[in-house]
Amino acid sequence: MSKGFVILAQNTDKVNYVKCAEILAYSIKNCMPKAKVALITDNKFSGSIFDYVIPLPYGDLAPNSDWKLINDWQVYEASPFKETLKLEADMYIPASIDYWWDILKNQSVVVCTNIRNFKGDVSDITFYRKFITDNQLPNTYNAITYFKKNKFSEKFFLTIRNIFENWEEFTKILKCNQNELVTTDWVYALACHIHGESKTTMPFFKELSMVHMKQFINNLLSEDWTLELVPEISKEYFKINTFPQRYPFHYHVKDFSKSLGEIYGC
Repeated sequence: MSKGFVILAQNTDKVNYVKCAEILAYSIKNCMPKAKVALITDNKFSGSIFDYVIPLPYGDLAPNSDWKLINDWQVYEASPFKETLKLEADMYIPASIDYWWDILKNQSVVVCTNIRNFKGDVSDITFYRKFITDNQLPNTYNAITYFKKNKFSEKFFLTIRNIFENWEEFTKILKCNQNELVTTDWVYALACHIHGESKTTMPFFKELSMVHMKQFINNLLSEDWTLELVPEISKEYFKINTFPQRYPFHYHVKDFSKSLGEIYGC
């Protein structure tokens, strides 16, 4: 296939990420009926919403941990598409982003660098970005990552793998808490720095963006935004406190997936 969406989802003791991925796939096809969606997982899935269900090529590299991020680099080899948009499972697509492909195709790799609050305003909050600001790295959000199948992208994801597998060595030269578990955003920021920010991000394309529902980005009292804000959801519209949502919605509070799932009966 020429292009499509890929979601890597592995269940943990606390979160059914495959269910989140299923709901995300329904939302993609609801507003982009011709879109192709692939699930990459080591869990069983019996539904029909995905065009492809693909096992992790190298298996689960963290079988005894709920911290599965080390498997992320496997999406490059696993993707069945020539052009891929990788999305994190706990997201929802309320409106078509099909026009993104025409812009993103001009680079081999593009990692999102723009986020917004639920009102749709671009956010410059760096509260959650200490590692990135301390090390003067690109402000990447890997929750939305575009890549082509080519030599540049292959090298990029080999770098992702190398950083994950050798994180202890990287902590010796970076400003960070050596006891803190590495995140995909940190790894992608480093990889973008290594391969060149101009070749791996597209900051001028402000529409490549997502709503991020963390507390300080939205000026809330707690990290559970569902206690303060009122969602209105159907297949036709999605609003938060009457503000229409038109960007990919990173809902962050995993229990919100239950409300989203009710729309599609899953």
